[in-house]
Amino acid sequence: MPKFKKDIQYFKFSAYGFLKNLRFFDAFLLLFFLENGISYSQIGVLYAARQLVINIAEVPSGIVADVYGRKNALIVAFSCNILSFITFYFSTDFFLLLVAMVLFGIGDAFRTGTHKGMILDYLKWHGWLDQKVSYYGHTRSWSQRGSALSSLVAGILVLYTGSYRIVYLYSIIPYLLNFVNIISYPKELNRYTGGEPKLEERSILSVIKSFWESIKSPEVLRIMNSTVMHTSFLKAVKDYIQPIMVQVALLIPVLSAFDDKRKSGLIIGLLYFGIYMLNSAAARNASKLTEMGISKIPKKTLLLGFTTGIICGVFILQEFWIASLITFVVIYIIQNLRKPILIGAIAEEVPRDIIASVLSAQSFYSTISTSIIALLMGVFADMWGIAVALMIVSGILLSITMALRGVE
Repeated sequence: MPKFKKDIQYFKFSAYGFLKNLRFFDAFLLLFFLENGISYSQIGVLYAARQLVINIAEVPSGIVADVYGRKNALIVAFSCNILSFITFYFSTDFFLLLVAMVLFGIGDAFRTGTHKGMILDYLKWHGWLDQKVSYYGHTRSWSQRGSALSSLVAGILVLYTGSYRIVYLYSIIPYLLNFVNIISYPKELNRYTGGEPKLEERSILSVIKSFWESIKSPEVLRIMNSTVMHTSFLKAVKDYIQPIMVQVALLIPVLSAFDDKRKSGLIIGLLYFGIYMLNSAAARNASKLTEMGISKIPKKTLLLGFTTGIICGVFILQEFWIASLITFVVIYIIQNLRKPILIGAIAEEVPRDIIASVLSAQSFYSTISTSIIALLMGVFADMWGIAVALMIVSGILLSITMALRGVE
């Protein structure tokens, strides 16, 4: 098959990921909650609530995207995200924060899996499916660049305003730009075409039937399980890197003219910028791991990720802040090496007309485990601190992984 071309649609796919990840609040989400007097247990509830909303809406949203239009589903997603940003900005208590998280969860439910399905369809139409890991890795690398720029801009905003709250208003701008980007996608990408220029009208029941037939495949379920475990782990614990970053920022003898919040704000932005640039490189080069012929990459990286979590917890407990930060970053990098490989693997096992539904089902499983891990992490952190909580959660997941001999 011919090598994929970096055509106009390639850049639109990349722009989608880039703009989607310009979420300026991400670098300070947990710190924003703590500043508003929210406990770790309540933070766990907020994260779990978002995941449960996604859980409820995930599979139906994927099916609706397949039947009634993927572009329309993405527009609904961005609308909910923007409403959540506005709610975050005006939030002053736990209830409003909960409303904001629910809105964001609905947006994520309509987005997750939908855009990946569009990319995979596009590759199949052009005969580039054999390069899906490389193509998806390239577009995902732009997502990580968006995250990198987002954290840098957010750090500058906090430095000059002294506020975490303002970043939510600025997050609206890139999401409005992505509206325009999605609308410009070719109409053929709105639904599965089956190789015909005219869009095929299908009932929801026909999609559900095909969907259930696909996930009966042991290979599909094996890949989904491997993907879900590490993804859920990182989703649940990733923001706990922010208190570590604050400690690292206080160790750096610069910006002494600013108070600790402004100083740490900029340094956290710079640290996240570096992390996401590393993630971008990892996603872009994920295909090289498969080309090297390394066996059982998903299982080996899964074990490595959880083991690194335990080591990170030990470093936090000993207040080795720089070592803690480095090991936490390794968990991020592992996830970005794994994801393109596993997306490519599941694409080989699923009919393309229901790929968005199956990818959404994968995220459906992920949200269940993420909500449980988030709740446990929050409760354990309130009881024994972040370090012990991270060690316990990582240890439990490592034990489960080693017990499940079928995860590879």
